[in-house]
Amino acid sequence: MSKKILLSGVKPTGRPHIGNYFGAMKQYVDLLRSSNYHCYFMIADYHALNFIQNAEEMKNNIIDLAIDYIAIGLDPEESTIFKQSDIQAHTELAWIFDTITTMPYLMRAHAYKDAEAKNKEISVGTFNYPMLMSADILLYDADTVPVGQDQKQHVEYARDTAQKFNNIFGETFKLPEPMIMKEVAIVPGTDGQKMSKSYNNTISLFAERDEIIKSVMSIVTDSSGELPVNVYNIHKLFRNENELKNIYEENKGKYKILKETLIEDIDNFIKPIREKRESLVENRSKIAEILEKGGKSAKKVAEKKMEIVRKMVGVAIA
Repeated sequence: MSKKILLSGVKPTGRPHIGNYFGAMKQYVDLLRSSNYHCYFMIADYHALNFIQNAEEMKNNIIDLAIDYIAIGLDPEESTIFKQSDIQAHTELAWIFDTITTMPYLMRAHAYKDAEAKNKEISVGTFNYPMLMSADILLYDADTVPVGQDQKQHVEYARDTAQKFNNIFGETFKLPEPMIMKEVAIVPGTDGQKMSKSYNNTISLFAERDEIIKSVMSIVTDSSGELPVNVYNIHKLFRNENELKNIYEENKGKYKILKETLIEDIDNFIKPIREKRESLVENRSKIAEILEKGGKSAKKVAEKKMEIVRKMVGVAIA
């Protein structure tokens, strides 16, 4: 049986935290190791232009994200790791999708509604990103797109767009399915809210021990209860819940001990991937080669799809 196609994209907008890992990145590694999927891991640098408009910062972030991918266990020999900007078909297909998409439909996007609610000046890129995201997914005939629960709308936009294109021009695109790992769909931060850089409540995925200690000791605890819920909810990412119940039962109300135990568990988990990342940083030219190779591979697939799309819409007259 042929492998299913899995595609995921991450914006190079800063260093990942454990919420990014358990909410998405771990899924990528598990799915790649399952051997059931051919995986495309895209660095969504054109999407990142909505947030980063500094060339040097963008370059560094792209390389850093590629290093992060490989450090967590994504093997570039077993998957395709590439930059979105290396494949011009993404923006070409996004324009074609623009022509069949209405403004009221795009106004339903969470990012647009959030920016509007905060009375922000909204760029065309922010307004239009669902169409570029749809192009990202549909170019590769993705069967599966791993997303967090709060990102499910991204796949819904891709499905709607594929269906609308197929209805207008003829059967062309496969309808992708979201993959949501419910038990880790939303990872809690140090304050109990969803872990997010915008909330300043994260624990860095490659943190040094001192940084781990500082982050864990800042976790908000409720002194009225015997179980520090915020500590426990993060801790269960690193340990079996049966083990945790015994530890927390034996240390009722001893928040300092429980936090120290969490520090050890996080450090033991992070240390090997942190060390692997440090070794990769020494050879950034090799990372650029991996991205170039991945880009060439992805481009062949994307261009083959675009040849079909151009024929379907009538612009390929030969």
